[in-house]
Amino acid sequence: MRDAVRRLWPELEWISDASLREATTRCWEIAFERSPLSPEDLEEIPFTLLVPDCPTSFMAHKRCVVHIARRAAEAMREQMGDALSIDLDTVVAGAILADVGKLLEYERIDGNARQSRRGSLLRHPFTGVALAMEAGVPDEVCHIIAAHAAEGDLVRRTTEALIVHHADFMAYLPFKNLAR
Repeated sequence: MRDAVRRLWPELEWISDASLREATTRCWEIAFERSPLSPEDLEEIPFTLLVPDCPTSFMAHKRCVVHIARRAAEAMREQMGDALSIDLDTVVAGAILADVGKLLEYERIDGNARQSRRGSLLRHPFTGVALAMEAGVPDEVCHIIAAHAAEGDLVRRTTEALIVHHADFMAYLPFKNLAR
């Protein structure tokens, strides 16, 4: 499974902290161990069930979010210098893991993705944090997983969490708006 995770996520190499890279990888391994989905499914299933006939796959959305978040963090560091502390490893790991809980929220029946029973009870920010904590992911990254979606509107997001949250919504809201 480790090789499959590395093939899915070449962006893991962007995480310079080896222990964080390892915990991020391990989190995805645990998610696949518990999920009815395969790595191949993530290239095919829609990234959201909230947009009817969503034309973008889970992995296309996730890669877009990771790339937007990294570039935004780099631009902020470049333009703002020391005025704002941003941990790039935390941003990248948080963006890679933000939707890992969807592996427990979704299932595939007759080729179609749908919400699982667990998913109807626990949205992916909750299951994602549980998976990440089990994998030894630091609290700063778990915070991003917990706060990246609407659930995060109830907490004070860190700078890194704000970056991932906005990157995620930049890659989601255009599709939601098209569905109206």
